[in-house]
Amino acid sequence: MVRTIAGGGAAIALCALAACSSAKTEVMPPTVSVSIGQQLIDLKNAKDGGALTQKEYEQQVRKLIDSVQ
Repeated sequence: MVRTIAGGGAAIALCALAACSSAKTEVMPPTVSVSIGQQLIDLKNAKDGGALTQKEYEQQVRKLIDSVQ
């Protein structure tokens, strides 16, 4: 009898999980609010720190500026 109850509980849990998985869920990336000025400062720091070459820095700055126009 205990087995039947435990099995029934497992069946209920399985049904609950199946119901959750049938719904289509869209994962949205987190919204990060960073100003354009801060992004430019971060790019300059990356260039000054050696993480970006001058050419890469200029490309990223142009891409950033173009994205807000």
